[in-house]
Amino acid sequence: MTDLHTATDLPIRSAPTSGAGHIAGQTEAQHALASLIVSALQLEVAPAAIDPAAPMFGEGLGLDSIDALELALAISRAYGFELRSDDERNQRIFASLRTLADHVEANRTR
Repeated sequence: MTDLHTATDLPIRSAPTSGAGHIAGQTEAQHALASLIVSALQLEVAPAAIDPAAPMFGEGLGLDSIDALELALAISRAYGFELRSDDERNQRIFASLRTLADHVEANRTR
């Protein structure tokens, strides 16, 4: 099998899963955003395996500040609005897939 990431020196990243393999209860908007997160950050987890209520940073999905920047850029491209790094609400916005999806749905232009 060819490792597509070798050519770009981008590692494939694994994210913890809840063990069940999927999370019932993701809305369509949450699933679409989970798919974007997995794709943009090259995570080795199925979008449906991301618990909408789990923390996105630290424990939970395990993202870091660099991931937040990459994710903000991907959201901007996909949904047509800017997430600013100086927004004092960022900790709440990025708290979980659910809170991020709610923010995206409230602000999207596409």
